[in-house]
This record gives sequence, structure tokens and C-alpha cells, in this order.
Amino acid sequence: MNFRYDPFDAQVMADPLPYYRILRDQYPVYYMPHWDTYALSRFEDIWRVLEVNDGTFVASEGTLPPASVLAQHNTGPVDDPPLHPLPFHAVFDTDLYSDIRRAHSQPLRPKSVAGLEARIRELANERLDLLLPRGSFDLTQEYGGIVAASMVCELLGIPTDRAPQVLAAVNAGSLAEPGEGVDTAEARPNYLEYLVPVVERRRTDRSSGGALPGLPIVDGLLGYHLPDGSALNDVEVATQMLCIFIGGTETVPKIVAHGLWELSQRPDQMTAVRADPAANVPIAREEMLRYCAPAQWFARTARKPFSIHGETIEPGQRVITLLASANRDEREYPEPDEFIWDRPIKRSLAFGRGQHFCIGYHLARLEVAVLVQEWLRRVPDYEIQGDAATRLPSSFQWGWNNIPVEV
Repeated sequence: MNFRYDPFDAQVMADPLPYYRILRDQYPVYYMPHWDTYALSRFEDIWRVLEVNDGTFVASEGTLPPASVLAQHNTGPVDDPPLHPLPFHAVFDTDLYSDIRRAHSQPLRPKSVAGLEARIRELANERLDLLLPRGSFDLTQEYGGIVAASMVCELLGIPTDRAPQVLAAVNAGSLAEPGEGVDTAEARPNYLEYLVPVVERRRTDRSSGGALPGLPIVDGLLGYHLPDGSALNDVEVATQMLCIFIGGTETVPKIVAHGLWELSQRPDQMTAVRADPAANVPIAREEMLRYCAPAQWFARTARKPFSIHGETIEPGQRVITLLASANRDEREYPEPDEFIWDRPIKRSLAFGRGQHFCIGYHLARLEVAVLVQEWLRRVPDYEIQGDAATRLPSSFQWGWNNIPVEV
């Protein structure tokens, strides 16, 4: 077998799509002995694995383990990490994960998110007021990037004037050298510089007993107690906020900018979407999520044997679910390499599935719709400078980091 797939290989990180096609067609359960890890590439297989919630697969080694973790082979099932100091809650698959998630998810639930729509539109138009007179700018970073980062800042209590720095820190944290992958533990100190001061201030303000503005994500975590009765310290609280800090900042801008680029290359589809943006943009959004979502894969570690396509994944071995490959699976989506704005989409893995389904699902979908709607409303004509667009190699967030545009 001459074919070789490794998510940390430089050629794969530069363009994984051709590898995904071969994996889907010829090696749907592909074993990587160097990492003692299986790669799943077909939609149905990933759908099946991620919906398993009986302890067969766990996230004890992280949902995005770097090469340094995968290089250490396990001899059997992996235990949950210790509670103290509490790591990021996504490494747990017990009730603890659900309890911590529930403690800080209130502003990300459907009703709460719906109340943010006016603010997202306001932020989008503030950016357009600044950008459109310039005539040319970076669609990914300067439009969607700042809006998404500003929303994250407001939700987490970070001053919104720090949104550009938050965006830059998160972008830098998802890049990787070949052979290593993304190591969020290394990037974490930079992230915590923004989050720990928020927690410290909030704890002090709460102890003063005065009336406070709403900050339910931080407050929920400050009020949470572990099963042994202990509360979280400031770093532990900040660590639980990383999913919102990272995921809420980076993904949406890349989907919006890339989606607008795809529409601009298809005048007939652009005309159709513009005919009724209020009704049609939410439909086009679903195809943008499928076609443009930058997240490549997430990992699980087997705790019980699991058989698929004649292969048995043994306890301690890992599986990476290639979501980006599933989004291009012709078994689920006819003509998957074509962008079709009104494609019927019955099932989606763009936000994952199962217990670790994206906590920011509702907010992300709303942000994509609003950013696209406001752009189409205010920009009658634009041209993407495709030759100058950059898509930096990454084992995780393979999306267009920079898309220059002229209006």
C-alpha cells in the first residue's frame, strides 16, 4: 500500500481533501500504527461513533490531542483525569462533563441566543461603517473576525477593545508545525492571560455584595461545586471557558468569508440568495457550514472494544473522526465538491454530534446568518482577491485565514 495518511503530515495539512477522498473510497477505517490510532472518514461511520454514549469512547486524552499524546501508546483503557487541578471539562465523559457544561451554558441556549441578534447586527454594521469606505480589506479577519471576537469578549467579560488581540491569539493557537499538530496546552497560557483576570475581578465583585451586570458564564462556573464539594479556583474557572473563547472566535469568520467567496463565484446562486436574504441566507448558511467549516477532526479513546468494517478498535486505542471528510462524503451529499446554496441537508456533522456537540451551536449559526445578511444588504458588488488569499496549514482549523476583498 503506497497511500499514507497522517493528519500531522505537511502535505496533508496543506490540503487534506484529496486524502479524504481516498480514505472514504478505499480505507474507511484507516490504521496509523505510529499513533496507534484509526481514522474514520465516512459520514455514516462518524455519525455512528459520535452518537455512542455508553462509555465505549471517551475524551480522556482530549478531543484534539497533539502528536506528543498520540505517540504514547496505551496498554488498555484510559482512566478519567484527576479532578484536582480540574482540567478542561471536555476530557470527561461522565455526568461531570454535563454538569459543568450546564453550569455555564445559559447564555448559549436558544432563547438567550435569539436575544443577541440585534447586538450582532449592530456589531456587523459598525464594522461595515469602518471598512466599506476603505474599499479593500481582509474579509475574514477584519469583518467576521472582529465581530465574532467582540461577541466572545462580551459574553466572557473581556473588554471589547481587546477583540483584535483575542482574535490574533486564537488564530495563532490553531497553527502547527508538521508532525506535531495543535497543542492547546502550549497555547493555553496566552489564552488564560485574557480569562483569569476576568474571573478574579468577578469573584471580587461578587464578594462585595453589590448589584452586578449579568455575566452568567463566569457566574455559573464560580457557583459550581465538584462532586467532592470543592469550588473551582480562578485558573480552573478560566480553563472551563476555553471552548467558548477559542471556538467562538475562530470558526465563524472563516465560514462567513469563505461562503461569501463561493457565492461571488456563482452569479446565479448569488442572485437567488439576494432575492430574499431574510429567507434564503439561513438556507445558504447550511451549505456554508457543510462546505466551508474549517474544523478537520476530533478524537476519542476507546474504553471498550468497538468493531467497524471488520476492524476492532481495542481499549486504549484512539479514533479520529474526520468531520471535514464527512462533509464531502458523496454517500451523504450528492456532488459534495460543488457548492449548492439550497442543497437539501438532512443531517450535519459540522458541529459534531453526541455528548460533545458544540456548546456554541446556536450562536454560531446566528452569527453566520447575520454577518452574511448584513454584508449582502450593504455591499451590492464585491470582488475577492483570490490570488492573495491565504490558507495556513493546520491539522485542525484548515480554513481561509485571510481573504482580501475589494468593494
